[in-house]
Amino acid sequence: MNKIIVYEHCNFEGLSREFTSDIPDLIQLNFNDCISSLKVIGNPWVGYTGANYTGEPTVYEEGEYASVYYNDDISSLQLVTEDLDNPQITLYEEENYQGRSLVLDCETNLHYGNFNDKTSSHTVQSGAWVLYQHKQRGGYILVARAGHDVPKYNWFDNRLSHVRPLKAGKTTIKAELEWDKKKETLKTVIIDSISGVNYGSEKQTFTTDLTRGFSGSVTESFKFSNSTLIGLGTKFELSLFGFKGERTLNVSNTFLVEKGSSNTKTTSDSIKVSMPASIPPRTKLTVNVVRKEMTVVIPVKLTITNGFHTNVEYGEYQCEQGNSISTEFKEETV
Repeated sequence: MNKIIVYEHCNFEGLSREFTSDIPDLIQLNFNDCISSLKVIGNPWVGYTGANYTGEPTVYEEGEYASVYYNDDISSLQLVTEDLDNPQITLYEEENYQGRSLVLDCETNLHYGNFNDKTSSHTVQSGAWVLYQHKQRGGYILVARAGHDVPKYNWFDNRLSHVRPLKAGKTTIKAELEWDKKKETLKTVIIDSISGVNYGSEKQTFTTDLTRGFSGSVTESFKFSNSTLIGLGTKFELSLFGFKGERTLNVSNTFLVEKGSSNTKTTSDSIKVSMPASIPPRTKLTVNVVRKEMTVVIPVKLTITNGFHTNVEYGEYQCEQGNSISTEFKEETV
């Protein structure tokens, strides 16, 4: 969701309004010339001192702004809707896209080259850009957007010293486990075996402790597809709440995934198993300690949103559960 929340006073105090689309005239919403702080979620917004996107612009990328530059002087708001992934702008030394040109795809301080204060027009191939009067993002600005080329700068002519592309907000990921496609495997493993023989005619005390301790574990993991477009450090949660099936996973309601980390979590348990107290007459008693090991694999649909761009890919959640430990008894006559 791309939205802006504006506040009447600094530090996010006073009356507030929330917008998700362009507002050409705040006076129509009784919120003109009163914005003093704001919060942006998703793509950047441009605030203008005049109605219908006129006057002096200011740009706000995703984040919180406890105060704004044109305090109590914003009259219209415009959402930046361009794809901001691969920005490109061409600057021209003369009007109408003539003369020397300079193609840029990243933030550039023109003061360090031979194009400083020499731009008279521009075309934007992709993305949205902020053009600054002075180096280090200083002075007045112009907002340059794809499809809105400027053949003549007027007062900004030969005054451009710094340019930077606008960036989209943080990537958001919606993770959906496709429970109907889950695959389960179950195997039984003997992890301990104890035997005792009673050749007498009376019950005999079993020659081992009445209880024994064993270690069980649950291991959760997530695997990205080999062609994933998700960047390092991106985090999201898998919701495991409400799982219903033949067996219930012994896991927490959520599993946190981070691109670049191991994405594996193991929980260990100490499990005590009760042993028999005695062996019947003329009997060999074998006690097998059995662990049931269940593996569940579930495809995960990942809907990745960045600005106005959405992509879908798939990952895989796997849970290996081995904390179901019990005993099996086998009696043989001797």
